[in-house]
Amino acid sequence: MQNKDLYHVDVDVQVEYLEEHSQPQHHRYLFAYTIVISNQGQTPAKLMTRKWAIQDANGKLQEVFGDGVVGEQPYLKPGERYRYTSSAMIETSVGSMSGSYQMVADDGYAFDALIPAFSLSIPRVLH
Repeated sequence: MQNKDLYHVDVDVQVEYLEEHSQPQHHRYLFAYTIVISNQGQTPAKLMTRKWAIQDANGKLQEVFGDGVVGEQPYLKPGERYRYTSSAMIETSVGSMSGSYQMVADDGYAFDALIPAFSLSIPRVLH
């Protein structure tokens, strides 16, 4: 059996531009993102920490590290999902985010669940 069968977490992302909370005249663009973390492996695992890379169109990079997500360290049995919403502020109307969650399985095995890169973009900017 391969590690991918035992330890496999999928991450899906949906993004929404929060126009009412943004201030383009002050270079403040707020985006909400909803994440669904799914344990597709055969071993329960706990999300311990997160790493984010948030980049705007000017190349400004923000790196974020921390324990858990939204104040929690979700524990996911095989087949379980965890959903949360958070936000990011950037200085341009277009940017991107990517990162990883550091997971620990019940047997002590530590692994990363990659968060695929996704775009932050106000409506009608990207085609």
